[in-house]
Order: sequence, then C-alpha cells, then structure tokens
Amino acid sequence: MATIFRDLSYRYQWLYDSISRVAALSVGGEGKFRKLALQDLTIQQNTAVLDVCCGSGQATQFLVKYSQNVTGLDASPLSLRRAKQNVPQANYVEAFAEKMPFPDNQFDIVHISAALHEMQPQQLREIVQEIYRVLKPGGVFTLVDFHSPTNPIFWPGLTVFLLLFETETAWQLLKTDLAGLLSKIGFEVNKSTLYAGGSLQVIQANKLSH
Repeated sequence: MATIFRDLSYRYQWLYDSISRVAALSVGGEGKFRKLALQDLTIQQNTAVLDVCCGSGQATQFLVKYSQNVTGLDASPLSLRRAKQNVPQANYVEAFAEKMPFPDNQFDIVHISAALHEMQPQQLREIVQEIYRVLKPGGVFTLVDFHSPTNPIFWPGLTVFLLLFETETAWQLLKTDLAGLLSKIGFEVNKSTLYAGGSLQVIQANKLSH
C-alpha cells in the first residue's frame, strides 16, 4: 500500500502538493513550514544557495525570494522538469546528492527539506559528508525532516502518514540522531528545534572555519 500511494504522489503533482499542504498544517501551513529552516539566516541577493533533493521546487520557490543565486539539485528528471516550470528563477542540476558535481567550498547555504528520511543510513551519511564538502567554511547547512514525537498525541497521525506514503527509511530516521551525525562529520550544530509535538525537527549547523 505504501508503495502505491508513494508512487501516485510522485506521479501526480496535484496529489503530492495536496499531501504536502495537509502535512504542513501541523505547523501552520506550507508557507510557514518552508520557512522554518530559514529562520534567522542572513540571505542576500548574491548568497550562493543549494537546495538539495529539490523535487519540483517546493522549497526552491521560497529560496529564490531571498537570493538570485539558487541552485536546485535532484536525481529525478521528472522532478527537475516540474521545478523548472514552477520556479524558473533557479538553476538546476541533475545528480545524486551523495555525488554532487560541485567543487569544494562553493555554497554559502545548503538546504534540504523533508528528503533525508528517504535515504538509507549509509546514503544519508554520504549526503551529509557531501554537503559538508560543498559548503564554504562558515557556511550553514539547514534541514527540516521527521523526528520521533515527544508528545504522544502526534504519534497516530505520523504513523498513518508514514504507513501510507513512506518506506522503512522514514522509520529508521526516527531512530537517528541527526544532530549527533552532523557533529561527527564536522558540523557545529547551533540550532535544533522541534515542532508539531516533536514530530518535526529543524536543524541549522555551521561548517567550521579552518
């Protein structure tokens, strides 16, 4: 069942968007959800921003409001076609997040929204290492994704959502200490905040200057 709903949600943009809007209601709507990870960041018109696993541009459309130097990266040609239509102001690159075709120290900010839960543990680690590599020293990695609820009221809703639309990797992420992983790779986690009864986590981490 999970695979059917998951495939349908990726095949039909309207269904994916509807699911995203419903899921974002827990934090006050999609607009607020997309801005959670960007809070307190200094983003100027020339800030080099990378949106990893950009999909069809849901987060990218908010990033281009701040910077004219936004790049979206995704491995799906279909998603990138949609992204180019939805958010033509950004540049797009088709590639896997664990093997990004960028030089070291290229971006001021790297953002990833609700995508790490789709990765196997080893793949997740490789992606975080790649993000560390392409960030400039002092640059910021910011992410938003699932988290194990701290308020039991939120468990039923999250459980149903994961059963219908996600795979086992989402459950694995609930057991993963993302902040701890970032620290091991070399990031300094300066902000880790929980929302929606703990079912959503937002992390901002700096690549330490050498």
